[in-house]
Amino acid sequence: MGSYLAAFGLYAGTAFVLLFVGLFLFDLTSRNEKIKLVAQGNTTAALVMGGKLLGLAFVIGSAIAHSVSFWDMVIWGVIGIVAQIVFYILAEVVTINYSIKDAINEDRVSVGILLMMFSLSIGWIIASSLTY
Repeated sequence: MGSYLAAFGLYAGTAFVLLFVGLFLFDLTSRNEKIKLVAQGNTTAALVMGGKLLGLAFVIGSAIAHSVSFWDMVIWGVIGIVAQIVFYILAEVVTINYSIKDAINEDRVSVGILLMMFSLSIGWIIASSLTY
């Protein structure tokens, strides 16, 4: 029983670290500081960060469920985090008609909802792709 609890603690603890590192890297690589905007009451930034959080959780959860070892889970978790960030940057390129940065800064909730759904969709696709 003790070894099962130790494995649970190792996987869950590492997953939470990956989750928060992923959020930090996402905020660091985005064109505006969403965490600060959320603290200032920006609903759009909160929607985007919430979507990113859940999207990353999909990916990390899938990495845990399908990994064959601890390090396998870590590697696929990191790959998933990087993929999420890359797809978000690509979204900025695709939405050439308006700036995601400006839309978030101006608290355009419709853009936040769209980006939240985008993050969840990408997270689900990446998570599903982590199977063997």
